[in-house]
Amino acid sequence: MNRDIWVIKIGSALLTDNGKGLDKAAIAKWTEQMAFLKKNSIDCILVSSGAIAEGMQRMKWSSRPSNIHELQAAAAIGQMGLVQTYESLFSQFGIHTAQILLTHENLQGGKTLDNVRSTIHTLLSLGVVPIVNENDTVATEEIKFGDNDTLAARVSNLINAKRLIILTDQGGVYDSDPRENTSAKLISKIQANDELLEKVASRKGGSLGSGGMYTKVLAARTACDSGTETIIASGHMDSVLIKLFEKEKIGTLIHC
Repeated sequence: MNRDIWVIKIGSALLTDNGKGLDKAAIAKWTEQMAFLKKNSIDCILVSSGAIAEGMQRMKWSSRPSNIHELQAAAAIGQMGLVQTYESLFSQFGIHTAQILLTHENLQGGKTLDNVRSTIHTLLSLGVVPIVNENDTVATEEIKFGDNDTLAARVSNLINAKRLIILTDQGGVYDSDPRENTSAKLISKIQANDELLEKVASRKGGSLGSGGMYTKVLAARTACDSGTETIIASGHMDSVLIKLFEKEKIGTLIHC
């Protein structure tokens, strides 16, 4: 049976309960939903933020450091808790996980790119859920300028994913910023190259993340390079991944 591949990206604000440490109850719900997807012929690749925020919480830092080496240290410390949490929760469903740390340089082409692609496909064939993150401890440019939205799109291109699911603390892309305009309306479906997308996507990111809706829109456009459709939806919605599997129209579908 052919299996579709979904790349699922979850942002820091969702994973860490807005900086209060890893929200294990929320993470447990997503792992349960991904276990459901796997049983229904959907292979999942998880692109997970949260390492720096978890490291900050472990070190009892109340604000994100500006010093690059402290950020790298936070990423290294927090990565331990992040991976431990996923490994423990997925194991309850008899699912193994694997950690893959990448830099943008790894995805530029050549033998390294081929090796990454082969490793991911091998893990999927073994029934393993790859957990991907940027290698913040060695690649300072990712911390300064990068975001996991872009990484998720690049991974989608790499393995020709059917869908890129970006879970965020917003319901999707709106015709204006819903944090500033209570009358903002959700855009349910739009083409990736529609100029309206760039006009309405907010460039504001939360204090924990480095993205904002603008980087998610750019990620959707990148994902289209390999024909991957993107859905931006609220991670706060109950059973959001199952609802998407059942073809409920939620969030914003960005098609190619």
